[in-house]
Amino acid sequence: MDAAQQEATAKARELQRSWYGEPLGTLFRRLIDDLGLNQARLAASLGLSAPMLSQLMSGQRAKIGNPAVVQRVQALQELARNVADGTVTAAEAAGRMDEIKQSSGGSMLSSSTAQSTPSSGAPTVRRVVREIQSLLRSVSAAGDVIDAADSLAPAHPELAEFLRVYGAGRTADAVAHYEAHQN
Repeated sequence: MDAAQQEATAKARELQRSWYGEPLGTLFRRLIDDLGLNQARLAASLGLSAPMLSQLMSGQRAKIGNPAVVQRVQALQELARNVADGTVTAAEAAGRMDEIKQSSGGSMLSSSTAQSTPSSGAPTVRRVVREIQSLLRSVSAAGDVIDAADSLAPAHPELAEFLRVYGAGRTADAVAHYEAHQN
């Protein structure tokens, strides 16, 4: 790989970090490990071709262009957390992966409420935050969100903060913001 390709890959991974919280190679490898998948099964579950998954993982491509795929990634992350905490068995996870694969990209929040909510029936804070992030990130790149926030900041600082935190920030920061503004 020449210097220009290395620079382009590094830039793509940095963009992935700003859009998704970490490089997609790291995120996808964790899903593969946590859910006991291989790359082909992960690609199929997400609705991506194997070459596209490989390009995203290697940093040859920066952005997932389809919002439905982003939602499937988030659903698989939630499923992996449920497997890790023991609320879902490996056998149940296999069935849920098929459901995720077949989802058309509608709100994963409403279609998976039973598997991702506490006993009260209310969506988890992290899940709500990820839905907001997914929506913002599906319509605009992080740099554009920051530009919009900067434009709004003088007249509407709270709205500018919202855009920065949810549209370009890390999920943990957005969760903290959400919780701070719910009381």
